[in-house]
Amino acid sequence: MLEVAFFDAKSYDRRSFESATNADQVGWRFHEFRLSQETAVLAQGANAVCVFVNDKLDRACLTTLAGFGIRLVALRCAGFNNVDLVAAEELGVSVVRVPAYSPHAVAEHAVGLLLTLNRKIHRAYNRVREHNFALNGLVGFDIAGKTIGIIGTGKIGKITAQIFRGFAANVVAYDPFPSLDWAKENQIHYGSLVELLAKSDVISLHVPLTAETRHMFSEDAFRQMKRGVFIVNTSRGKLIQTKALIDALKSGQVGGVALDVYEEEEGIFFEDHSEEILQDEILSRLLTFPNVLITSHQAFLTEEALREISRVTIENLLNFATQSPFLPGTIVHQ
Repeated sequence: MLEVAFFDAKSYDRRSFESATNADQVGWRFHEFRLSQETAVLAQGANAVCVFVNDKLDRACLTTLAGFGIRLVALRCAGFNNVDLVAAEELGVSVVRVPAYSPHAVAEHAVGLLLTLNRKIHRAYNRVREHNFALNGLVGFDIAGKTIGIIGTGKIGKITAQIFRGFAANVVAYDPFPSLDWAKENQIHYGSLVELLAKSDVISLHVPLTAETRHMFSEDAFRQMKRGVFIVNTSRGKLIQTKALIDALKSGQVGGVALDVYEEEEGIFFEDHSEEILQDEILSRLLTFPNVLITSHQAFLTEEALREISRVTIENLLNFATQSPFLPGTIVHQ
Protein backbone atom coordinates (compact mmCIF):
# COMPACT_ATOMS: atom_id res chain seq x y z
CA MET A 1 0.00 0.00 0.00
CA LEU A 2 1.18 3.51 -0.81
CA GLU A 3 2.20 5.32 2.39
CA VAL A 4 1.53 9.07 2.33
CA ALA A 5 2.62 11.60 4.96
CA PHE A 6 -0.17 14.20 4.95
CA PHE A 7 0.85 17.56 6.44
CA ASP A 8 -1.17 20.54 7.69
CA ALA A 9 -4.19 18.26 8.05
CA LYS A 10 -7.43 19.85 9.24
CA SER A 11 -10.59 18.04 10.28
CA TYR A 12 -12.27 18.81 6.97
CA ASP A 13 -9.24 17.42 5.10
CA ARG A 14 -9.41 14.12 6.94
CA ARG A 15 -13.13 13.74 6.37
CA SER A 16 -12.81 14.51 2.69
CA PHE A 17 -9.80 12.29 1.98
CA GLU A 18 -10.88 9.34 4.14
CA SER A 19 -14.31 9.21 2.46
CA ALA A 20 -13.04 9.68 -1.12
CA THR A 21 -13.11 6.99 -3.78
CA ASN A 22 -10.02 4.73 -3.59
CA ALA A 23 -8.99 6.25 -0.27
CA ASP A 24 -8.59 2.70 1.11
CA GLN A 25 -5.70 2.14 -1.31
CA VAL A 26 -3.61 4.73 0.50
CA GLY A 27 -2.06 4.51 3.94
CA TRP A 28 -2.65 7.98 5.36
CA ARG A 29 -0.37 9.41 8.04
CA PHE A 30 -2.08 12.66 9.03
CA HIS A 31 -0.04 15.39 10.71
CA GLU A 32 -1.68 18.59 11.93
CA PHE A 33 1.53 20.62 11.67
CA ARG A 34 3.10 21.98 8.49
CA LEU A 35 5.89 20.40 6.52
CA SER A 36 9.26 22.14 6.78
CA GLN A 37 12.90 21.20 7.16
CA GLU A 38 12.29 20.73 10.89
CA THR A 39 9.24 18.46 10.53
CA ALA A 40 10.34 16.55 7.42
CA VAL A 41 11.73 13.75 9.61
CA LEU A 42 8.10 12.71 10.27
CA ALA A 43 7.81 11.71 6.61
CA GLN A 44 10.38 8.94 7.02
CA GLY A 45 8.96 5.63 5.83
CA ALA A 46 6.41 7.23 3.52
CA ASN A 47 6.44 6.98 -0.27
CA ALA A 48 5.06 10.48 -0.86
CA VAL A 49 4.03 13.64 0.96
CA CYS A 50 0.76 15.53 0.56
CA VAL A 51 0.99 19.25 1.29
CA PHE A 52 -0.92 22.53 1.14
CA VAL A 53 -0.19 26.20 0.43
CA ASN A 54 1.76 27.07 3.59
CA ASP A 55 3.96 24.00 3.80
CA LYS A 56 7.55 25.06 3.10
CA LEU A 57 9.32 22.80 0.63
CA ASP A 58 12.62 24.60 0.23
CA ARG A 59 15.88 22.94 -0.79
CA ALA A 60 16.67 21.82 2.75
CA CYS A 61 13.26 20.22 3.23
CA LEU A 62 13.33 18.51 -0.18
CA THR A 63 16.85 17.20 0.46
CA THR A 64 15.64 15.56 3.67
CA LEU A 65 12.63 14.05 1.89
CA ALA A 66 14.75 12.75 -0.97
CA GLY A 67 17.13 11.22 1.57
CA PHE A 68 14.20 9.18 2.89
CA GLY A 69 13.49 7.91 -0.62
CA ILE A 70 10.44 10.11 -1.16
CA ARG A 71 9.98 10.83 -4.85
CA LEU A 72 6.60 12.59 -4.99
CA VAL A 73 5.21 15.82 -3.59
CA ALA A 74 1.43 15.93 -4.08
CA LEU A 75 0.10 19.45 -3.68
CA ARG A 76 -3.59 19.56 -2.82
CA CYS A 77 -3.84 23.07 -4.25
CA ALA A 78 -3.22 24.87 -7.53
CA GLY A 79 -0.34 27.13 -6.50
CA PHE A 80 3.21 25.82 -6.17
CA ASN A 81 5.25 28.90 -5.25
CA ASN A 82 6.07 27.27 -1.89
CA VAL A 83 8.11 24.52 -3.62
CA ASP A 84 11.70 24.96 -4.80
CA LEU A 85 11.21 23.41 -8.23
CA VAL A 86 14.89 23.71 -9.17
CA ALA A 87 15.87 21.68 -6.11
CA ALA A 88 13.09 19.17 -6.77
CA GLU A 89 14.36 18.56 -10.29
CA GLU A 90 17.95 18.13 -9.12
CA LEU A 91 16.85 15.69 -6.42
CA GLY A 92 14.57 13.66 -8.70
CA VAL A 93 11.39 14.55 -6.82
CA SER A 94 8.22 14.85 -8.92
CA VAL A 95 5.70 17.57 -8.04
CA VAL A 96 2.00 17.38 -8.93
CA ARG A 97 -0.94 19.59 -8.00
CA VAL A 98 -4.69 20.07 -8.33
CA PRO A 99 -4.87 22.66 -11.12
CA ALA A 100 -8.56 23.51 -10.68
CA TYR A 101 -10.84 22.25 -7.94
CA SER A 102 -13.78 24.64 -7.86
CA PRO A 103 -13.23 27.93 -9.64
CA HIS A 104 -16.84 28.79 -8.74
CA ALA A 105 -15.98 28.56 -5.04
CA VAL A 106 -13.23 31.18 -5.25
CA ALA A 107 -15.11 33.43 -7.68
CA GLU A 108 -18.25 33.40 -5.55
CA HIS A 109 -16.23 34.18 -2.42
CA ALA A 110 -14.57 37.13 -4.17
CA VAL A 111 -17.97 38.57 -5.09
CA GLY A 112 -19.29 37.81 -1.61
CA LEU A 113 -16.39 39.70 -0.05
CA LEU A 114 -17.11 42.75 -2.17
CA LEU A 115 -20.82 42.68 -1.37
CA THR A 116 -20.10 42.37 2.35
CA LEU A 117 -17.50 45.12 2.37
CA ASN A 118 -19.45 47.52 0.17
CA ARG A 119 -22.82 47.13 1.91
CA LYS A 120 -21.12 46.77 5.32
CA ILE A 121 -23.04 43.60 6.07
CA HIS A 122 -20.49 42.45 8.65
CA ARG A 123 -20.82 45.71 10.57
CA ALA A 124 -24.61 45.68 10.35
CA TYR A 125 -24.70 42.10 11.64
CA ASN A 126 -22.70 43.04 14.74
CA ARG A 127 -24.84 46.14 15.34
CA VAL A 128 -28.14 44.29 15.19
CA ARG A 129 -26.87 41.64 17.61
CA GLU A 130 -26.38 44.52 20.07
CA HIS A 131 -29.91 45.82 19.29
CA ASN A 132 -28.52 48.81 17.40
CA PHE A 133 -30.75 49.24 14.35
CA ALA A 134 -29.37 52.60 13.20
CA LEU A 135 -28.21 52.90 9.61
CA ASN A 136 -25.60 55.62 10.05
CA GLY A 137 -22.31 54.67 8.45
CA LEU A 138 -23.75 51.79 6.42
CA VAL A 139 -24.09 53.50 3.03
CA GLY A 140 -22.71 51.50 0.10
CA PHE A 141 -22.91 51.80 -3.69
CA ASP A 142 -24.68 49.99 -6.53
CA ILE A 143 -22.48 47.55 -8.42
CA ALA A 144 -24.69 48.01 -11.47
CA GLY A 145 -23.08 50.48 -13.84
CA LYS A 146 -19.71 50.42 -12.07
CA THR A 147 -16.52 49.35 -13.82
CA ILE A 148 -15.04 46.15 -12.43
CA GLY A 149 -11.42 45.37 -13.29
CA ILE A 150 -10.49 41.70 -13.48
CA ILE A 151 -6.75 41.02 -13.49
CA GLY A 152 -6.17 37.50 -14.76
CA THR A 153 -8.77 35.65 -16.84
CA GLY A 154 -8.09 32.03 -16.07
CA LYS A 155 -11.02 29.90 -14.92
CA ILE A 156 -11.59 31.83 -11.70
CA GLY A 157 -11.17 35.25 -13.27
CA LYS A 158 -13.60 34.42 -16.06
CA ILE A 159 -16.29 33.19 -13.67
CA THR A 160 -15.83 36.26 -11.47
CA ALA A 161 -16.17 38.53 -14.50
CA GLN A 162 -19.33 36.73 -15.63
CA ILE A 163 -20.90 37.06 -12.17
CA PHE A 164 -20.24 40.79 -12.20
CA ARG A 165 -21.78 41.03 -15.67
CA GLY A 166 -24.86 39.51 -14.07
CA PHE A 167 -24.93 42.54 -11.76
CA ALA A 168 -25.07 44.77 -14.86
CA ALA A 169 -21.55 46.01 -14.21
CA ASN A 170 -19.10 47.00 -16.91
CA VAL A 171 -16.11 44.63 -16.86
CA VAL A 172 -12.64 45.43 -18.13
CA ALA A 173 -10.02 42.66 -18.02
CA TYR A 174 -6.28 42.41 -18.26
CA ASP A 175 -4.36 39.25 -19.14
CA PRO A 176 -1.16 38.78 -21.15
CA PHE A 177 -2.99 36.00 -22.99
CA PRO A 178 -6.52 37.33 -23.57
CA SER A 179 -9.47 35.06 -24.39
CA LEU A 180 -11.01 37.24 -27.09
CA ASP A 181 -13.90 34.93 -28.07
CA TRP A 182 -14.98 34.61 -24.45
CA ALA A 183 -14.72 38.37 -23.96
CA LYS A 184 -16.87 39.07 -27.02
CA GLU A 185 -19.49 36.54 -25.95
CA ASN A 186 -19.74 38.07 -22.46
CA GLN A 187 -19.38 41.74 -23.46
CA ILE A 188 -16.11 42.12 -21.59
CA HIS A 189 -13.42 44.56 -22.72
CA TYR A 190 -9.75 43.66 -22.60
CA GLY A 191 -7.41 46.56 -22.00
CA SER A 192 -3.92 47.33 -20.78
CA LEU A 193 -3.10 47.16 -17.09
CA VAL A 194 -2.68 50.95 -17.05
CA GLU A 195 -6.17 51.40 -18.53
CA LEU A 196 -7.70 48.96 -16.05
CA LEU A 197 -6.12 50.67 -13.04
CA ALA A 198 -7.29 54.10 -14.20
CA LYS A 199 -10.88 53.15 -15.03
CA SER A 200 -11.91 50.57 -12.42
CA ASP A 201 -14.15 51.28 -9.46
CA VAL A 202 -13.40 47.77 -8.17
CA ILE A 203 -10.35 45.62 -8.95
CA SER A 204 -10.29 41.86 -8.35
CA LEU A 205 -7.03 39.89 -8.52
CA HIS A 206 -6.93 36.43 -10.10
CA VAL A 207 -3.30 35.73 -10.98
CA PRO A 208 -0.68 33.30 -9.66
CA LEU A 209 2.31 34.45 -7.65
CA THR A 210 5.39 34.68 -9.86
CA ALA A 211 8.49 36.86 -9.97
CA GLU A 212 6.58 39.17 -12.32
CA THR A 213 3.40 39.43 -10.22
CA ARG A 214 5.00 39.72 -6.78
CA HIS A 215 4.02 43.13 -5.35
CA MET A 216 2.24 44.07 -8.58
CA PHE A 217 0.12 46.30 -6.32
CA SER A 218 2.67 48.61 -4.76
CA GLU A 219 2.91 52.37 -4.28
CA ASP A 220 3.20 53.04 -8.02
CA ALA A 221 0.17 50.92 -8.90
CA PHE A 222 -1.99 52.51 -6.19
CA ARG A 223 -1.15 55.97 -7.55
CA GLN A 224 -2.48 54.95 -10.98
CA MET A 225 -5.87 53.84 -9.60
CA LYS A 226 -9.08 55.81 -9.44
CA ARG A 227 -9.38 57.49 -6.04
CA GLY A 228 -11.61 55.49 -3.70
CA VAL A 229 -11.15 52.20 -5.58
CA PHE A 230 -12.15 48.94 -3.88
CA ILE A 231 -9.72 46.00 -4.13
CA VAL A 232 -10.47 42.28 -3.74
CA ASN A 233 -7.71 39.68 -3.49
CA THR A 234 -8.51 35.97 -3.33
CA SER A 235 -5.32 34.84 -5.11
CA ARG A 236 -2.00 35.23 -3.28
CA GLY A 237 -1.11 37.65 -0.49
CA LYS A 238 2.25 38.67 -1.91
CA LEU A 239 0.58 40.22 -4.96
CA ILE A 240 0.01 43.25 -2.72
CA GLN A 241 2.70 45.17 -0.85
CA THR A 242 0.88 45.55 2.44
CA LYS A 243 2.71 48.61 3.78
CA ALA A 244 1.93 50.50 0.56
CA LEU A 245 -1.68 49.35 0.84
CA ILE A 246 -1.95 50.77 4.36
CA ASP A 247 -0.63 54.12 3.15
CA ALA A 248 -3.16 54.10 0.29
CA LEU A 249 -5.98 53.33 2.72
CA LYS A 250 -4.91 56.11 5.09
CA SER A 251 -4.80 58.67 2.27
CA GLY A 252 -8.17 57.59 0.87
CA GLN A 253 -6.66 56.59 -2.48
CA VAL A 254 -8.03 53.10 -1.78
CA GLY A 255 -11.58 53.19 -0.50
CA GLY A 256 -11.83 49.63 0.74
CA VAL A 257 -10.05 46.27 0.65
CA ALA A 258 -11.35 42.70 0.92
CA LEU A 259 -8.64 40.08 1.40
CA ASP A 260 -8.82 36.32 1.64
CA VAL A 261 -5.02 36.15 1.53
CA TYR A 262 -2.28 38.12 3.24
CA GLU A 263 1.36 38.77 2.40
CA GLU A 264 2.71 37.13 5.57
CA GLU A 265 -0.11 34.70 6.31
CA GLU A 266 2.13 31.68 6.95
CA GLY A 267 1.85 30.67 10.58
CA ILE A 268 -1.25 32.84 11.11
CA PHE A 269 -3.99 31.74 8.73
CA PHE A 270 -5.63 28.33 9.25
CA GLU A 271 -4.82 28.50 12.98
CA ASP A 272 -6.68 29.64 16.11
CA HIS A 273 -4.85 32.56 17.75
CA SER A 274 -7.85 33.85 19.70
CA GLU A 275 -6.14 33.46 23.06
CA GLU A 276 -2.88 35.07 21.99
CA ILE A 277 -1.57 38.54 21.21
CA LEU A 278 -1.23 38.82 17.43
CA GLN A 279 2.47 39.36 16.79
CA ASP A 280 2.11 40.59 13.21
CA GLU A 281 1.91 44.37 13.64
CA ILE A 282 1.05 45.04 10.00
CA LEU A 283 -1.89 42.63 10.01
CA SER A 284 -2.99 44.06 13.37
CA ARG A 285 -2.95 47.52 11.79
CA LEU A 286 -5.02 46.35 8.83
CA LEU A 287 -7.62 44.87 11.15
CA THR A 288 -8.22 48.30 12.73
CA PHE A 289 -9.50 49.83 9.47
CA PRO A 290 -13.30 49.91 9.18
CA ASN A 291 -13.03 49.61 5.39
CA VAL A 292 -10.95 46.41 5.45
CA LEU A 293 -12.49 42.94 5.43
CA ILE A 294 -10.28 39.88 5.91
CA THR A 295 -11.07 36.17 5.75
CA SER A 296 -8.40 33.56 6.39
CA HIS A 297 -7.82 31.88 3.00
CA GLN A 298 -11.22 30.21 2.94
CA ALA A 299 -12.30 31.07 -0.61
CA PHE A 300 -11.71 27.48 -1.75
CA LEU A 301 -13.61 25.94 1.15
CA THR A 302 -16.76 24.34 -0.28
CA GLU A 303 -17.91 20.73 -0.23
CA GLU A 304 -17.52 20.57 -4.00
CA ALA A 305 -13.96 21.88 -3.91
CA LEU A 306 -12.91 19.51 -1.13
CA ARG A 307 -14.30 16.53 -3.04
CA GLU A 308 -12.42 17.53 -6.20
CA ILE A 309 -9.18 18.17 -4.29
CA SER A 310 -9.28 14.73 -2.68
CA ARG A 311 -10.29 12.99 -5.94
CA VAL A 312 -7.51 14.49 -8.06
CA THR A 313 -4.87 14.16 -5.33
CA ILE A 314 -5.65 10.48 -4.77
CA GLU A 315 -5.56 9.82 -8.51
CA ASN A 316 -2.19 11.54 -8.70
CA LEU A 317 -0.88 9.41 -5.84
CA LEU A 318 -2.18 6.14 -7.27
CA ASN A 319 -0.87 6.95 -10.76
CA PHE A 320 2.52 7.52 -9.18
CA ALA A 321 2.32 4.17 -7.37
CA THR A 322 1.35 2.28 -10.52
CA GLN A 323 3.68 4.29 -12.78
CA SER A 324 0.66 5.42 -14.79
CA PRO A 325 0.62 8.82 -16.53
CA PHE A 326 -0.39 11.71 -14.31
CA LEU A 327 -3.65 13.47 -15.03
CA PRO A 328 -3.45 16.25 -17.65
CA GLY A 329 -2.56 19.58 -16.11
CA THR A 330 -1.52 18.21 -12.73
CA ILE A 331 2.23 17.95 -13.36
CA VAL A 332 4.36 20.82 -12.11
CA HIS A 333 7.67 18.99 -12.42
CA GLN A 334 8.49 15.39 -13.24
